[in-house]
Amino acid sequence: MIEEMCPGLHRIDVPLPKNPLKSLNSYVIEGQERNLIVDTGMNRPECLNAMRAGLAQLDLELARTDFFITHLHADHLGLVSELAADSSKVYFNQPDADVICAGGFWEYMVDFARANGFPEDEIEQALLRHPGYKYSPKSVPEFTIVGEGDTIPVGHYTFECVETPGHTRGHMCLYEREKRILVSGDHILGDITPNISQWDTEDNTLEQYLTSLDKTYALDVDLVLPGHRKAFTDCKARIRELQHHHQVRANEVLSILENGGKNAYQVASRMSWDIECDSWELFPITQKWFATGEALAHLKYLEGKQMVQGEMQKGKILFSLK
Repeated sequence: MIEEMCPGLHRIDVPLPKNPLKSLNSYVIEGQERNLIVDTGMNRPECLNAMRAGLAQLDLELARTDFFITHLHADHLGLVSELAADSSKVYFNQPDADVICAGGFWEYMVDFARANGFPEDEIEQALLRHPGYKYSPKSVPEFTIVGEGDTIPVGHYTFECVETPGHTRGHMCLYEREKRILVSGDHILGDITPNISQWDTEDNTLEQYLTSLDKTYALDVDLVLPGHRKAFTDCKARIRELQHHHQVRANEVLSILENGGKNAYQVASRMSWDIECDSWELFPITQKWFATGEALAHLKYLEGKQMVQGEMQKGKILFSLK
């Protein structure tokens, strides 16, 4: 399905089968000399077929098309090496490029999950079923690195790069200042909350995310074009809702720890989730993984606020009120 969002700016609906996100929004901006595609879908046939059909309907020449990838997750990056021509630039951020080029992050995540209570008998299945592991790009393209304030002119638009770390270390949005359009990737979504996970000890992902929300709140935005679900208009109201959501979640984590120390997996099992399951035991393993990552993000945030402390006990990190 193709939808014109603004003159010369179209959305291709890229299906994500059996995924709670349902689909990805790939945005195509047409220009006289070069076109731009923002995000591509996963490296799987259903996504590739949808992208090819949409691009054919728009009569878009890939040889005259560049790409902007908001962040490293497979539903956004997965198809870029399939679609990019030799003449294409692939605009990307440095922090996420560093993660990809360093390699070994899946192994690190598994070790980190194990230390935070994820059951040994579920770890391998969680990894093998992880969409980012299953549907990553066939190869890593040569990136053209862009940073805060860099501009990408295409057609009637001049997009500014806005660094919005949180969802990933290097997540980046595009902002059209004159037309007041924000292409938000997974930084701001309209009717679902972006997954903010913590899978290392270095970052404080929720703190970064909330700071990025403050940053985008200051922008004048009339239209938000998100990575998933519908476009929306009241950006500031949505940011306030997301800020409130994470404060509620942080308070929930504190209340869970009132009954004694727990590892992140145990905290996640007691948090409230918008999933149709009668019990934590019946959760899909992949959703347990994402839930544990979100619990870790809130625990790390509270640790940074000196409200929670984490200690290694018998090979597991145990969190308690400070």
